[in-house]
Amino acid sequence: MKAIVSVFSKDRIGIIADVCTLLAGMRVNVLDLSQTIMDGMFTMVTLVDTATSDLAFDQIQEKLSRSGKELGLSIRIQREDIFDAMHRI
Repeated sequence: MKAIVSVFSKDRIGIIADVCTLLAGMRVNVLDLSQTIMDGMFTMVTLVDTATSDLAFDQIQEKLSRSGKELGLSIRIQREDIFDAMHRI
């Protein structure tokens, strides 16, 4: 299943590495990634495939949220179909 991961934080070195390490540790594959820094704030949107993960979607969601807080990041994941439906309205 494809999903959208969004990350927000004050910019610092290693954010992309931290997030990709978390995803790889859960066997979630990064398909596409876009990031920018706006006025010192880091933003990243990533398309991922969760099909190879042994974890259920809600477990991935919880681990990203918890780990994000530990790293000082706001990390959210949303199923691609829900993301698409929200942006069609």
